[in-house]
Amino acid sequence: MAAFISSRGALSLVRPVIFRRWYCRGLATVAGGGGEGGIGSGSGGEDGKLPLKGIKVLDMTRVLAGPYCTQILGDLGAEVIKIEHPTRGDDTRAWGPPYAKHIKGTEAQKSAPGESAYFLSVNRNKKSLALSFQSPEGVKILHKLAEECDVLVENYLPGALGKYGMDYKTLSKVNPKLIYASITGYGQTGPYSNRAGYDVMVEAEMGLMHITGTRDGPPSKVGVAVTDLTTGLYTSNSILASLISRGITGKGQHIDVALSDCQVATLSNLASSHLISGNPDSGRWGTAHPSIVPYKGFETADGSVMLGGGNDRLFGVLCDRLQKPEWKADPKFITNAQRVANRDLLEELITTITKTKTTQEWLEVLEGSGMPYAAVNDIEGTMKHEHVLARNMVHEIDHPTCGPIKLVNTPVKFSESAPSIRTAPPTLGQHTREVLMQLGYSEKQVEEFSDSGVVA
Repeated sequence: MAAFISSRGALSLVRPVIFRRWYCRGLATVAGGGGEGGIGSGSGGEDGKLPLKGIKVLDMTRVLAGPYCTQILGDLGAEVIKIEHPTRGDDTRAWGPPYAKHIKGTEAQKSAPGESAYFLSVNRNKKSLALSFQSPEGVKILHKLAEECDVLVENYLPGALGKYGMDYKTLSKVNPKLIYASITGYGQTGPYSNRAGYDVMVEAEMGLMHITGTRDGPPSKVGVAVTDLTTGLYTSNSILASLISRGITGKGQHIDVALSDCQVATLSNLASSHLISGNPDSGRWGTAHPSIVPYKGFETADGSVMLGGGNDRLFGVLCDRLQKPEWKADPKFITNAQRVANRDLLEELITTITKTKTTQEWLEVLEGSGMPYAAVNDIEGTMKHEHVLARNMVHEIDHPTCGPIKLVNTPVKFSESAPSIRTAPPTLGQHTREVLMQLGYSEKQVEEFSDSGVVA
């Protein structure tokens, strides 16, 4: 046991013991008591080094924010059991095209459109339990799962799960260590709490859309559902913090995460500027920056290139690479304040030059300059980018019915473990039998559940 000096100067032996106790209780022996024979006790190998190995997550989410959160937990080693409607599954299974075509499986699967790219994007490293909790038997199965799991994540309207006894108040009595995360549009409290919330609506209502778009154009949504994604990130981060807290207190807790709150939080410095100055926001700037010039995308002969002359030195570098060294001494451009005041003139001058070469030619001109620059790539270009491929951000895995498919890999790299795509996104109900039998149900009971439509 290593002693250390506390912030008050006293010799302390407490914190290392607490942390070691948390690790053993929170990861090696999970709260639900599954232990060696419980759900997900699998082979060791590299998986055993993953940070969340041994943690069990009951995933009662659909679409994007919730599944993105639970996918992160799965990437980090948690066993994630995804609850899906027994006939239609997660809503996004039908959100296509595009689809990855079924080349194996049942005749019904082969005749179906396939697995939607949307569903495949946020459901790797999960098990699918196709279950209806409209029946008492289905509710009992959910309760047994909740008793064994460390974490439950749901994205139903506030109070909707109460009628099934799946609310935090009820479940915390049978599993006091349960960490229960609720993702909603507007939170569990407040005047909008009962409103359904979707990414684009929250983008509009909470300020993001107003500051997104071209300078003279109308408000625009961000190209990807960024509010959903940041909400998933905030939720996964909060769950990790709660696991650490549980190791110290021995208790779980309810986490209330709202898309609206997350969107307000990610306004960040722009919200702070308004709160401090009292002034309205500066509106839409396209690819440009309101207070730095030149700092935007410029048209080339075949596309666009981003140039970042973020200070006087970098502006000088850009002038040299554009073969316009005289601009460095021009009174209209000599300081950033002057460049901002003469934004339109300077940007027009730069554009007349950048349009004379292709994007690739400009990348070669700027190589080694030390200034920030980048091609404006489309998605195809990004997925083929040499750096993206070198960082293993595109990963091929064998899907049980679609064969080899390519997915975006997890972005985190650990020195002592390797979070990755260990299992492909599941087919609907792929793990129903496995999960139920690990819960203690017999083969006969599973068949009866299937025949009665409780599971699929």
